[in-house]
Amino acid sequence: MKPTVSLLSASSYELESLQIALEQLLEPLGGMANIVKAGDRVLLKPNLLTGSRPTKECTTRPEIIYCVAKMVQAVGGKPFLGDSPAFGTAKGVAKANGLIAIAEELNIPIVEFHGQRYQTESDFQHLRLSKEAMDADVVINLPKVKSHVQLTVTMGVKNLFGCVPGKMKAWWHLEAGKDVGKFARMLVATAEAIAPSLTIMDGIIGHEGNGPSNGEPKYIGMLAASTDVFALDRVVIEVLGVNPELVPTLRVGKYQNLNQIAIAGTSIQNLQIHDWQLPTTIIPIDFGFPRVVKSTFRHLYIKFIKEPMATYAKS
Repeated sequence: MKPTVSLLSASSYELESLQIALEQLLEPLGGMANIVKAGDRVLLKPNLLTGSRPTKECTTRPEIIYCVAKMVQAVGGKPFLGDSPAFGTAKGVAKANGLIAIAEELNIPIVEFHGQRYQTESDFQHLRLSKEAMDADVVINLPKVKSHVQLTVTMGVKNLFGCVPGKMKAWWHLEAGKDVGKFARMLVATAEAIAPSLTIMDGIIGHEGNGPSNGEPKYIGMLAASTDVFALDRVVIEVLGVNPELVPTLRVGKYQNLNQIAIAGTSIQNLQIHDWQLPTTIIPIDFGFPRVVKSTFRHLYIKFIKEPMATYAKS
C-alpha cells in the first residue's frame, strides 16, 4: 500500500486551535491512538538546534510539543523529550526555548542522549545512535521546515540526525562530508534505524534562506504528518516548490515520484508557496579536523561551564 501523508492548512500556534488542528491532521492516519498504546514510552524528538535565536523560528515551536505531548498522554502514553543539540545540553537548549515550564506542567522528563553502536542493514553497518531513541517504544519526530546551507532544505529525515549523540555528528561531517551522496545515505540510514512511528512537521512558520539558524522566518501555513518520514519529506518539498533533485536526502530516497504516495487532507496546490528562499550559497558539508576540534571544545564549554554558571547565577 502507498504511504499516506496528511496535509492541513493551519495558521496559528494558539493552543486551543492548534490542538484541534493536530487532531484533524492525524485523522487520516487513524489518530494518536493508532500510533501510541497505553503504557508506551514515547520519545518526542523536536528540533532543538539552538537556544540563541528563538525569534528566528529555527527550532520546533513549544506549542507543537505541548499539544503532541497532551495527545500522547490522552491515549495512555508516557512521553519524554530528548535531542542532541549541536552545542550544550538538551535541558539547556530546552530551557532557552521555553520548554521547561511545559515539561514541568505535563511532568515530561527531558533526557540527554547517550550513544551506543547498532548494527544496520545499510552500507553503514554500525551506527552510533541514541540508546534512548532506540529503546523507546514509539518515536514521534517533530521537525521544523528549514532551508539549510549544506543540504538545501532539511525536514523529517535530517531531524533524526539529532539522534546521533554528542559530537559524533561533527565527526560524521569529517568522515562522510567530502561526499555529499555518502553523507545523505548516512542520514537516510540513520532515519531507517530510528524508524519513527510518526512524524509531524512544524510548517506553520518555517525558516528560509541561510538556515539552519541564520535565515529568516517564513509563513507557510501548513502542518504535515505521516508514519513514513521519507514520504513526508517528498510531499513537503512540493509544497515549498523546490526541485527535489536539489535535496541530497531526496536524491537518494525511495520516493522519487509523487504517484507512489497517497495524500490526504488539504491538497498540495492549496498549500503551495512560490517564493521560498533557498540559501544564497551552498557550502561544503565537510568539517576539517581543526573545525571538529574547535566545535568539540565549544560544546564542552557550553555544557560544563556556561550552562552551569547561568543556572548558578539564577539560584
